[in-house]
Amino acid sequence: MFERCIYFNTNALARRLNERWDTAFARFGLAPSHGYLLRLVLERPRLSQQAIASELRLEKSTVARFLDELEKRGLVERRRSGRDPRQNEIVPAPAARRMQKDLEALGDELYAEMCKSIGSAEVKAFVKSARAIADSL
Repeated sequence: MFERCIYFNTNALARRLNERWDTAFARFGLAPSHGYLLRLVLERPRLSQQAIASELRLEKSTVARFLDELEKRGLVERRRSGRDPRQNEIVPAPAARRMQKDLEALGDELYAEMCKSIGSAEVKAFVKSARAIADSL
């Protein structure tokens, strides 16, 4: 019945992945979505909220809520942009910098776990395909 249903199968997969990622990011007291936003800001400081939303494929309002939480926890700071004073740039706070290596190691750990479970070529192909499908919808 569900062999052709992209909705059911992607949601079933998402539930399984969410369980694993929730457990992994819990060691930092972060939801995975907050963790990935933080990793992006650590890798590319001074991005605008709009650029973060585009990169993470999230609504700007969702990113604003995530940033509010990370700012409240002292992990990011909003600063007025020197290029456009109407916008803020998002920069990592010192507390986030201290977590950076551990967050990157967690990303590597999760990637290695998926490659071991389903194969490196399959992971790469799936991610490429999923991104292309998301872009086309």
